[in-house]
Amino acid sequence: MSAQTAQSVVTAKDRSEADREQDEGRHPAEVLAFSGIERGDVVADFMAGGGYYTALLADLVGPKGTVYAVNPLSFHNPEEWEKRLAADKNIRTMVTDARAMQLAPGSVDSIFAHLVFHDLYFESERFKFPRLDVDFMLANWFAAVKPGGTVTIIDHVGAAGDTREIVNRVHRIDPQTVIRDMTKAGFKLVEQSDVLRRSNDDIGKSVFDEGIRGKTDRFMMKFQKPA
Repeated sequence: MSAQTAQSVVTAKDRSEADREQDEGRHPAEVLAFSGIERGDVVADFMAGGGYYTALLADLVGPKGTVYAVNPLSFHNPEEWEKRLAADKNIRTMVTDARAMQLAPGSVDSIFAHLVFHDLYFESERFKFPRLDVDFMLANWFAAVKPGGTVTIIDHVGAAGDTREIVNRVHRIDPQTVIRDMTKAGFKLVEQSDVLRRSNDDIGKSVFDEGIRGKTDRFMMKFQKPA
């Protein structure tokens, strides 16, 4: 997929102003181009939240493609999603208990995970988010992606150390932890990009700190399942 195609998706006139307001810090055209996702692909937007990238991916894959928006119950706003589903007929929502976010074997060409990989290590009684078995979740990703398919991961850069402690405190993750986990699951790291990197970010601060929110240092990686 060309950078020009990705840019045309981002500049489409039918996008909401609320989505456009988030573009500056997210560089969506560059992210979509990096993902390599093509027209007609089946994509799982993992822990899609409010659906900012789901909508972009739906336009990118077109009417012959499908985007599955996977969300845990506690992260899903039905009213928000009514608008998404009305605007894009190729979106399917999958809302379930966090531990049941499982995709069918060989069901997707690509998995897209924007600022959520760290949540595989997250645990919160307040937000009704249970402790997950990371190896089990990634084994499902590997089974779900078709041979030669990809996983695109964007996340906040975190320090090395106790991953669960760091995630629960500042919602960041060490890039090397992601590489280790994905490699262990059977994927191969095939590409990285520095387009979202920021040298002035204090990685000891929470990503929700008002001084840095939306301006964090982020890594972007693409992994592939062997053909």
